[in-house]
Parts: sequence; structure tokens; C-alpha cells
Amino acid sequence: MHPLRHPRNAIFVGAVFSALGLLYLGIQTVAGWPHVDYAGTTMLILLGVAMSILFYVLIAGSPND
Repeated sequence: MHPLRHPRNAIFVGAVFSALGLLYLGIQTVAGWPHVDYAGTTMLILLGVAMSILFYVLIAGSPND
């Protein structure tokens, strides 16, 4: 049995990383830090997109035992 029953649920795995990226940006903005790390935020959001695609492919391609 798979940990995720439907491949479409893989979006939630990637959404965790994207949410962390937005939270990271929000904390920097609200705290008033003089230098906001846009590169780190972009990388976390794109990591979420890549993880969603990765988990979708792995779950959709594995056998349904």
C-alpha cells in the first residue's frame, strides 16, 4: 500500500516546502530585516514545485499492490 493513495495528493507534499518559502519571506518582511533573502525564498518555492512533480511521478509510476 502506498503512503499517498492518489497521485494528485503529491501536491500537498510540495506545498509544505512552498509554504515554508512564503513563511520565510514573511518573517523577514514583518521583522523589518534590512536585507531580505529573495534567493532563498525563490529556491524554497521552486523546491516545492520540484518535489510535487517528483512525488507525482514516483507514485503514479509505482504498482498498485
